[in-house]
Amino acid sequence: MNENKINIRQVDGNILQDFLIKKGQKKFRQTQIEEWLWENPVISFSQMTNLSLSIRKLLEDNFFIDSVKIDKTQISNDGTIKNSFKLYDNNKIEGVIIPSPRRITACISSQVGCSLSCKFCATGKLSRKRNLSAGEIFDQVVLLNKQALKEHNKPLSNIVYMGMGEPLLNYSQVKKSILKITSEGLGLSTSRITISTAGIAKMIQQLADDKLRVKLALSLHAANDEKRSKIMPINTQNSLSSLKESLLYYYEKTKQFITLEYIIFKNFNDKIVDAKELTSFTKDFACKVNIIEYNSIGIKDFEMASEKNVVSFVDYLKQKNVVVNIRRSRGKDIDAACGQLANK
Repeated sequence: MNENKINIRQVDGNILQDFLIKKGQKKFRQTQIEEWLWENPVISFSQMTNLSLSIRKLLEDNFFIDSVKIDKTQISNDGTIKNSFKLYDNNKIEGVIIPSPRRITACISSQVGCSLSCKFCATGKLSRKRNLSAGEIFDQVVLLNKQALKEHNKPLSNIVYMGMGEPLLNYSQVKKSILKITSEGLGLSTSRITISTAGIAKMIQQLADDKLRVKLALSLHAANDEKRSKIMPINTQNSLSSLKESLLYYYEKTKQFITLEYIIFKNFNDKIVDAKELTSFTKDFACKVNIIEYNSIGIKDFEMASEKNVVSFVDYLKQKNVVVNIRRSRGKDIDAACGQLANK
């Protein structure tokens, strides 16, 4: 039981060192413990084999490790791999490996559930139970990297915070996890990490100020406040004008391309008038638009737009010199595609 114990990966290194010294241990033990927690992650103190049994018991009596375990794995016909992860408190989250000829991408979660209630997203129907710790986010990457090496003989090349939850509503832990992922031997640069947000304007500015140098993707889905608010309640507090202001700020600070994610729905946001509004929104900062197929979660209000409308929509954007790609969904058959993560 962990009720009276402290999550050791949430303890500042100096505080851990002071604790060890007060217990009669040498201060270098803190470095050894940190190596076991981050560079060669273990799930129990008993695995810290270069520490004495007495030190391991001291740690066991006072701390716990918020380790993550793979609970269930599904493999799609297209090679996409979805994992259900079991957390120390028996909550579950999901993470996905998306292989392609040039890259192996991990889609990871930042919260247990989500509080934003986007109408088209399965995760949004779960409600938010809690934020993930930096350690729990880090563990997903470690486990998915091992799985990628086993199944595809390649390590992860890219990470996207596009799984369950809103990363910018768990910013401190997401930030810490990025610093750990890029510094603890995984060999990934920040340029290969993308944070996807539903649009928290003030936190987009914070991300720019902190100069993490990660890529930013905004889940836009409509460039019209009335329409966007219908499907994304967060838009009522973070209007398109405030979002555009934050994106301009982000671009001016970082000089990095911003990705706008746009799920295209039948008879909702798939007309030329919608393309015109989107084109207007993209002015003033460097960006690209990903047009995404809608992946059904069993809600009759939403359907995938017709291929004809998608082509017309994309052609209009290209004519207006908007950089645009159609992103075909992966892992639909195992509910691993965009918007489908719901712990099934």
